Amino acid sequence: MSEYNIGSKIKKLRLAKKLTLQAVARETGFSPALISQIENNNVSPPIATLSKIAKFFDVKIGMFFTEDEEEYRYEVVRKGERKLIPRVISRAGTSQGYSYESLSFRKQNKKMEPFLLSVTEKVAEENTYSHDGEEFLYVMKGTAELLLEDERITLEEEDCVYFDSSLRHRLLSKNGDEVRVLAVVTR
Repeated sequence: MSEYNIGSKIKKLRLAKKLTLQAVARETGFSPALISQIENNNVSPPIATLSKIAKFFDVKIGMFFTEDEEEYRYEVVRKGERKLIPRVISRAGTSQGYSYESLSFRKQNKKMEPFLLSVTEKVAEENTYSHDGEEFLYVMKGTAELLLEDERITLEEEDCVYFDSSLRHRLLSKNGDEVRVLAVVTR
């Protein structure tokens, strides 16, 4: 696994459109400080935040994980090749208690984005996110708690859920133990 540098791609998109940090922040709803921290790779955005940034720049979320411009008709990603996105931070600058790995980063123009989520700590802040698209979550290990609008849904190992991503949502560890989830997100 290796960390993948998405901040420089966001900065490149911003500069190509001759936009200031403030302009991007105003249009996406995030603070200029957070956009700057993301661009400088000091923090990693949650998938929902990355999705909103991708939508603002009119690119697919997978663009942030591509290594080159070559188009692949298929891809095989070995365990050691996954792109780890650590230090996931909320808008408020607090830890979100999880990291994620991109499971498909060579194939461009995908209709879905697969990720492996690792929720490793119980967090005090239970803020929720929403974005365009749909999500499918499959719990591989542990017991998760899904905040979905005003509901709290417990998901055990091998349980799954499919929902509209415009619903406010957040995945948590039910008891603070590690939870591993296969997540597939569409735009």
